[in-house]
Amino acid sequence: MHDPRFDDLAKQLVRYSISLKKGESVLIDLYDIPDGMGLALVREVRSRGGIPLLKLNHSQLSREMLKGATDEQYALLAKHQLAEMKNVDAYIAIRGSHNIAETSDVPAAKMQLAMKHLRPVLDHRVKKTKWVVLRWPTPAMAQQASMSTEAFEDFYFKVCLLDYKSLLPSMRALKRLMDKTSEVHIKGPGTDLRFSIKDIPAIVCGGEYNIPDGEVFTAPVKNSVEGLISYNAPSIYQGIAFDGVRLEFEKGKIVKAEAAGGKTKALNKVLDSDPGARYIGEFAIGFNREIREPMRDILFDEKIAGSFHFTPGQAYENADNGNRSQVHWDLVNIQRKDYGGGEIWFDGKLVRKNGVFAAKSLSKLNP
Repeated sequence: MHDPRFDDLAKQLVRYSISLKKGESVLIDLYDIPDGMGLALVREVRSRGGIPLLKLNHSQLSREMLKGATDEQYALLAKHQLAEMKNVDAYIAIRGSHNIAETSDVPAAKMQLAMKHLRPVLDHRVKKTKWVVLRWPTPAMAQQASMSTEAFEDFYFKVCLLDYKSLLPSMRALKRLMDKTSEVHIKGPGTDLRFSIKDIPAIVCGGEYNIPDGEVFTAPVKNSVEGLISYNAPSIYQGIAFDGVRLEFEKGKIVKAEAAGGKTKALNKVLDSDPGARYIGEFAIGFNREIREPMRDILFDEKIAGSFHFTPGQAYENADNGNRSQVHWDLVNIQRKDYGGGEIWFDGKLVRKNGVFAAKSLSKLNP
């Protein structure tokens, strides 16, 4: 039986997120999702006069490719994928995950090798196409979220079909505030962080690139970060689960990194991937009111109501502090009262306390 929510989501992605125009081509990149969703996307693209191209992936096959990765293999793969990306106007990726730890036994060196070669593909997609990326609800994700499969699916579609357009005025007000800010001070349990965002633009994310969405991001001036941060949301990176990550900074660089559960060595291995991995490439404030609890899925967790993320690694070129790395790891801190609270200050003025924005112009972004 066809789920009508598939059609609603296809319309959201094609009509709003990528704003498809007649005659434009779309690469539909699907990982372990129901055929019904793929059908809905192909049909919606055609209904708008677009040209659908379809690509199917399977996580177990991807793992096998990565385990035996060689420079020759991934150089050739990247060449083909880049040519493919250069021949489309838009890109939609929906990624299912029956096992979030599928790549946990892939050697870190193999992951780094693949990421090195595939980075130009990602850069071209981000800079040269209209694109949107989202997860697909699976029993594995429901388990991560400590929900039943049915309840999680209902949550998923509620979040993804949020009326993002109605939030844009408040999101733009936050952007204007960040654009004129020089110094940021973030306080909370285990966190006392200072940095500058002077002259680095803030970018509104309102459902046009990621679904679910709900953040405004920028980047710190690369060498300006001082202090410490304790992340209270669990994370997963390269198939490895991390909890209780704590970072200390001097002159922008992570000089000490710890993680709970005996994962400190694994954490530092990621941060030693290249020199840029020990600097921050993104600072973002999250405010999707429908997302309240972390589930080790970053496309959801980075948008949690009352959160911010502070990201080791690569900076986005539209909010660029010059940092370059194969790593881009969105680690999340939740500042609502039920997570211990916290404050964000811009140029000595309190902007958000315990996850609640103070200004009336930002009130629609509150939990």
